[in-house]
Formats: sequence, C-alpha cells, structure tokens
Amino acid sequence: MENLSSGFPLFQQQYRSLFKKNLLLSWRNKRATFLQLFSSFFFIFLIFCIDRAIHARFATSTAYKSVTDPDPLVAPPIPPCEEKFYTKLPCFDFLWSGNGSARLRGIVNAIRANNPGRPIPASKVLSFSTADEVDRWLYEHPMRCPGALHFAEKNDSMISYGLQTNSTPAMKRGHFEDPTFKFQIPLQLAAEREIARSLIGVPGFSWVVRLREFAHPAVETFSAVATVGPTFFLAIAMFSFVFQISSLTTEKELKLRQAMTLVGLFDSAYWLSWLSWEGVLTLISSLFTVLFGMMFQFDFFLNNSFAIVFLLFFLFQFNMISFAFMLSAFISKSSSSTTVGFFIFIIGFLTQLVTIFGFPYSTTFSDTYRIIWSLFPPNLLAEALNLLASATSAPGDPGISWKGRTKCSPNDTECVTTMNEIYLWLVATFFVWFVLAIYFDNIIPNASGVRKSAFYFLYPGYWTGKGGSRVQEGGICSCIGSVPPVEPITPEDEDVLAEETAVKAQAREEQIDANIAVQIRGLVKTYPGTTKIGCCKCKKTSSYHALKGLWVNFAKDQLFCLLGPNGAGKTTAINCLTGITPVTGGDALIYGYSIRNSVGMSNIRKIIGVCPQFDILWDLLTGQEHLYLFANIKGLPPASIRSVVKKSLDEVRLTEAGKVRAGSYSGGMKRRLSVAIALIGNPKLVILDEPVYESRILFEPSLSCFLANIKPNLRLELCCVYLQTTGMDPITRRHVWDIIEDAKKGRAIILTTHSMEEADILSDRIGIMAKGRLRCIGTSIRLKSRFGTGFIANVSFSGKGNGSPHSGDQAVYPARQEAVKQFFKSQLDVWPKEENKSFLTFVIPHDREGLLTKFFADLQEREKEFGISDIQLGLATLEEVFLNIAKQAELENAAAEGSLATLTLSSGALVQIPVGVRFVGIPGTESEENPRGLMVEVYWEQDDSGALCISGHSPENPIPPTVQPLPSSATANSRSLFGRRGPVHGIVLDPNQISGSNSQ
Repeated sequence: MENLSSGFPLFQQQYRSLFKKNLLLSWRNKRATFLQLFSSFFFIFLIFCIDRAIHARFATSTAYKSVTDPDPLVAPPIPPCEEKFYTKLPCFDFLWSGNGSARLRGIVNAIRANNPGRPIPASKVLSFSTADEVDRWLYEHPMRCPGALHFAEKNDSMISYGLQTNSTPAMKRGHFEDPTFKFQIPLQLAAEREIARSLIGVPGFSWVVRLREFAHPAVETFSAVATVGPTFFLAIAMFSFVFQISSLTTEKELKLRQAMTLVGLFDSAYWLSWLSWEGVLTLISSLFTVLFGMMFQFDFFLNNSFAIVFLLFFLFQFNMISFAFMLSAFISKSSSSTTVGFFIFIIGFLTQLVTIFGFPYSTTFSDTYRIIWSLFPPNLLAEALNLLASATSAPGDPGISWKGRTKCSPNDTECVTTMNEIYLWLVATFFVWFVLAIYFDNIIPNASGVRKSAFYFLYPGYWTGKGGSRVQEGGICSCIGSVPPVEPITPEDEDVLAEETAVKAQAREEQIDANIAVQIRGLVKTYPGTTKIGCCKCKKTSSYHALKGLWVNFAKDQLFCLLGPNGAGKTTAINCLTGITPVTGGDALIYGYSIRNSVGMSNIRKIIGVCPQFDILWDLLTGQEHLYLFANIKGLPPASIRSVVKKSLDEVRLTEAGKVRAGSYSGGMKRRLSVAIALIGNPKLVILDEPVYESRILFEPSLSCFLANIKPNLRLELCCVYLQTTGMDPITRRHVWDIIEDAKKGRAIILTTHSMEEADILSDRIGIMAKGRLRCIGTSIRLKSRFGTGFIANVSFSGKGNGSPHSGDQAVYPARQEAVKQFFKSQLDVWPKEENKSFLTFVIPHDREGLLTKFFADLQEREKEFGISDIQLGLATLEEVFLNIAKQAELENAAAEGSLATLTLSSGALVQIPVGVRFVGIPGTESEENPRGLMVEVYWEQDDSGALCISGHSPENPIPPTVQPLPSSATANSRSLFGRRGPVHGIVLDPNQISGSNSQ
C-alpha cells in the first residue's frame, strides 16, 4: 500500500486532477467548446443586422436622428401621383374646384405649366364646379389622387383657396413618406405663386419659398441591444448551460462519478473543479461578447464602461452555471439536457419580454414582486440591458461609468434599481443556486437509488467528518414501509454451517483474525416496499430480500470467487461492501473498519480497488489519463505517479495504447484498463466484478418451448447460450489471469464471474450464492466432489467389431450401444445421460466409486467385443455444480411459494403442476388397459433469470404398480366460472416409487 495523501493535500491533489480532466474533455470536444466561446459572435452579428435593418427602414425619417442643421427645402415641385405610396392607377396629380371662372382656369393652367422641373399634363388634372363634387369623386375613387385645390373668386382683388390632402404618413420598403412635405406644401406653394402673379398682373413675378424643419434631438429611439439583446444574450448563455447539465448528468448516468467516489473522491473537490473550469470558460466567453460588441460599433458597448458591461455578462453566465448545477440533480438522463435547456430558454424569453414592458421594475409594483422576479437570472439580465441601453440611447449620452454604477442610470426617470443592485442580486442568487445544487445532489437518489436524509446538514458529524453521511433509499416523494425481518435459516450445507459458526464465534468474542481481510457478519439487505407519489399516480412496490444473512470470511493472500445466477445477491453484497448501498442488518469488517460507519467507510475506500461489472470510462480520455486521474484521486505521491502508471500499463499490455482514447478501445482493452485502475495504488482489497468476461450463461426458454411444441416428448436437458461481449483473446485473457494471480500477494481479492474456467483456475475458495443465501463454500475440487452428479464416462465407438468391418452396416451401432448400456446397467445401475451414433455419456454417482476399478478393467477387456475405440473418465465440471445449486435453490423457492406451471401434453390437454416436480400422473386417463392411468416425466430448465420453466416431457407411460391409483376423473376435472373446461391439476408422484425401467 502506497503512502497516500489525506486531508487538505489530498483535496488539492484531487482538485488539480479533476480540473485537468475537465480541461481535456473540453479540449477534445472542440465543437461544444467552440460554441461556448464564440457563439456570441453569431448572435451579436444578428443584433447588428437587426439594428441596420431598422435604421434602413426609417432612413428617410428624421424622428430617429438628432438634427442640428437641417437642409432647406426650396421650391419643391408637385410630384407625379405615381410617386404616392400605395396609389391606384390611373391616377391624377391633383383635383380642383371652381372651373366656372375663366380667371381660375388660367391660374390652374399656370400651375400646370410652371411646375418646377416637370410641366403637368392636362390629362393628369380634373376640374369640378364645387368642393362637394370633389369630395364625392374622392369617395368613389379612393387612393387615386394625393390632393385637391378649392378656389373661390371673391372680387377682382381677392381670390381665396382651400387645400385638401391625405395627411396620413406611410411607410414602404424602408422609406418614410410625409404627405405634408411631399404633397401639401408643394401644392400650396404653387397655388399661392400663381394667385399672386394673377392678382399683380406680372406673370414672371419671382416667388421663392424656403422651408426648413426645426433642429431637434431624436424624437424616437430604438436600441436593438435593449429590444432583442436579452433573448440573444440568453441564448449565448444557454450553450454553456446545456453542455454543463449534459456533462454532469453523463457522469452520473454512466456512474463515472460513483467510480471516483469508490476510491475516495471528495464531493467538494468535484464541485469546485467543475465550477472553476466553467468559470474560466465563462470569463473568456464574456470577454469575447464585449469585444465583439465593440467591434460592431454598438453605442451600448462603446459608451458604457467596459468593466460594467463585462461584469454583467460574466455574472449572468456564471449565475446560469450554478443554476445548471442545481437542475442537474433532478435529471437522470443526459439526453434530457437539451429538452431542459429549451424549456428554460422559452421561460426566460417570456419573462424577459414581460420585464422589457416594465414589470416589476417600476414604482407601480411592490418590492415583493421585484424580489421574487429577481430570483430568475434572465430577468435581471433583461433589466440590466434596459438600463445600459437607455443610458446610451442618444449619440451624446455618456452611458454608465464604473463610479456611476451605484447611481441612477441616465435617462432612467423612475430609478427603481441600479446596476450595482443587479450585480448584488446576481452574486446572491449564484450562491443560492449553488447551495441548492449541493443540497439536492445529496437528498435526491443517485444512480444506485440511495440518498441522504433531507436534514443531513443538521447532524454535527456531517461538518466534523465523523459521521452524518449515512444514506437511505427511496425518493423524496416516496413513503417507505416497514422492513419485514429475515427469518433465521440454518444452512443445510455442512461447509456453509461451519463457516457461519466460525464467523459468529469470532464476532461474539470480538476477535479479529490477522489473516482475515474481510469478515461479513450476518449481512442483510432488504429493499423495503415503497409508495411513490408521482403526478396523478401512486406506484407501490413490495419488499424484497436481496441478502438473507451472509456469514463468511475472506482471507488475505487469497482470491475468493463468488458465483451465482442473476439475482443471487452477488452485486448487492459488493455494493454493500463498497458503500454504494446501505446495509439493512448485520455488518462487515474490512481490515477492521466497519462498513456501517461513515468514518470507517472513508477509511475503507482508501484501501480498496474496484473493477466494476461494466467499464466506467470516459471515451475522450486516454488509458494513461485514466490512470493518472484515479491515482491522484486515491492520493498517491505525485512523484511516484508517473512510474506507477507506466508499470500498470505494462502489466495489462496497454503501453502502446496508453495514449489512445478509451473510446476507440476494444472491449477486451477496456476490461484490462479497468483492471489496471482497480489495482493502482496497491490496495489491500480488490473487488473484481467479471474482470475478464462480461458474459452470461443464458438459458433460452423460447427455443426450448418451440422444440417442445413440435415434439412434446423430446427431452431437453439444457439449452444454453454463452454470450460473450468483450472478445478478449485467449492469450490476453491468460495474461490478465496471471496479473490477478500475482496480485493476490499481500491482499485479498473478491472475484465474481460467470466463467467457470476462470473461477476454477484463479480461485482459492469458491462460494455459490442463490436467492440471497450462501449455498456452498469450499475449494473447486470439494465442490465438484460434493455437488457434482458424479463421474462422467464417455464411451466412443469405432467402425469395427470383433475384428470384422461393419462400417456399412447401420444396424451394428444400435446393437453395440445396447450391449454397452446393458453392461453399465448390470454393473453400475446407470443409464446413459446422452447418446449418439458414435458415443455414449454416462453419469456415475459418487457412491459407486468403489466399483469403478473392476468395472473399467472388465470393460477394457471387452473393448473389441463392443467396438469401443476410446473410454474417458472425469469429474463433473464446476459449471454442472453451479447449475445444480441454482436449480436446487429455484426448487426450494418454488416449493415455498407454491408456484404452479402449465404442462401441455401431446394431445393438447393442459395440466397444472407444481414447479420442479419430476413425475406427474394425468387425471382422467384410467382405462381397463391402464387401470391406474398414465403419467409423464417432466423436463425442466432455467431461463435467463434463473427461473424454472418446462422444456418438454416424456411420452405418456402407464403408472407402475408400485404407485397408488389416481383419483377418478370426475374429481380431477376443473371448470371455469362460465362452465368451460380448464386445466386439470396433475398428481405428483414420488420418484422413489418409480422403477428404473418405467422412468426411462
């Protein structure tokens, strides 16, 4: 065991390695990092485009401009009617009334002829007698004339006129039309000029009028930053927001964080490393945002203080990061991060829209509304942008300086809040979200379904490090029922009983054997029944006993192999030993430290190494970087880490691939890297959960049922498929086994596997679990001799008998095999378990071991007579032991629960039978020929969950005379509620009463 760091030095070491890990992940995920840093350019460019478009739209209007020296308008001509926006054709330049006077007709002709730059054709002017006629024509022909003149000749020296125009301003394609300047004034000047010339009698009288608008500041203001900026700047922050939620959720979903916790990770180092790295990215992103805004020459960025604008964007984005931390506690799937981000963006967009319209940062609303509204970061951003934009709304506005941040913003008439107050709100809410993130992270169930109490922070031990970290199961909105006690069961196996007795004696005497690494004392794990209250539904689950009192010692310098089918309790036991799952009852001591004590568990995690069942690796990190990371988390001396990592890579033959990303590793390479991580730092206890194989013995009930339906009397002893998912080649597998064998020196190793070969080669002791209990324990040889079916004899046949060739005679093989079968039956009382045209397989029970020497000597003398080419004898395999133990456990469980299965006979009739029964009598089959009725032998197998299912049955045979008669068919039949015939209940027969001949 290396001299490991502890306390604050360990915290520093973990923080540095985690910060480097975050940096590497961001550097290698370049697309996401690029969006985080440079998305501001895209959105500020969009704001720039919107700003230019608005200015182009109002380019002909001076309302949005500051006019100091306006240009004069000199003798403007009457424009053609076609230049009027939205006019209809044919159109007229103007109308006039008073055509009964010759003098007035001459004035109108002079207006047409003397129009500056363009004489007006007579066809473009209409005359009427009265003004009422003009009104009637305008009403009947809308949008066909921009204006009209109404003349009245009072006397020779007085002519009056009236002017009628459409004074509604119009906008078209970015151009503003002011009808006063465009139509009314030119028409008015033309009428006055020609009237004056007519009255004084001088046709060439000079009449020049200059018009100029008053100098004025911008009457109306528009700021693209204030209008669309809140939404776009929120979108910039949402990139970091979504990526941060995704990163945290991925490490939680893939149990990467759990893997680091198992080797002693400090939660404080984990959160601080993420916060620091995201702070660096936020700092750079905020700086680019301000620089891009200045590059596009926005007054918002140029006139306001650089520090004021930069601090706003930095605090807002940093606030959104802590908000993401908090929300990540509620998300269990990384794929949901985008959905959550989109939802937050929509909510932020709507609330910002409300903020822009004045709610609640106005004197008309109370402080309560402002306090609640300010808890959501996008609202603060919208108000701050509004203040900064209003301070630079006009070209001469000075903006907000750093010293002026505590004062009212220029042009802010209500002065409800200042920039300094917004900064304080952003800092305060940042701490609120960050504290809530840590709190929810502790009280919301993690990937293993455990959490801390809702009031864990009130325990003094949590702050002193001497307790207070106890976890519990179930969600916050679930009610956990009482845990039913586990009934004490005396083990039936003598070895298990002896082991339990020894452990109990040591526990009673508080004796700690120096040679024992792990002592499990009556470990009980029960998942209590819960009632989960969700949205409009209530889900109840029943309690489940995963471990039912486990008593066992794991010695130092030994490898203990834990076997068992799925659901046996192996993974639960490992989770209890590593602190992933809380213990219901009992205890376990690992090198003297109790797993039920938080301080003890902290010490345990310093001395253990875990290779989980599934590879827990970052695809973007190399194998070498994984080892550096876990070495630093465990607290190895920094000076020795390089040599330790190099040695670990050499041991698992990953030296050349050490600098290759783990995502490109094969399955076997990933398993080797996981083994290297478990062994780094020389831990005293190593837990290897299927380190070489990720495989399963899969029982395929669907295939068995298919074959059984085709041929019901077909006997299927076992239909199993081996599924190997890693593809580790035999040479590498043997090499890893050598590593594990060498690793036993000076430490204890707990190995779980589904490879019987691996267990046979590596283990010093083997324990087989089923249904939460230890069923057998001992060495491989002892388990084979005690729980195997006996000796396996394989007899192979040649193509010759008695020296004569019979290769072409197909009838010779059955005769030879029948003679051998009779020989085995007469000498050892056994029948073949498996037979083929070329070989027979016999299972010889252990109680006939004394007869084997003479038997095989006699058989060898008659080899030529029987045509035998080869005889092989061996013990039962460990796999057979495993299957027998698992099947026996299933039989016990089925008997305890009274489970029934439905057997389909060859005739199609259905018979209900207890699960696991071998011989069944069929009710209603009594006849004169078979007065006791018929029976079948039922064949069972286990599915992929280990449960027993029917794979087939034998042909229907008469019940032997030694068995009692069956009940009459009248009492055996059953009917359903509506009178239909249902499945009958079969009669269980004692196998001991069935003769050997009838059982076949």
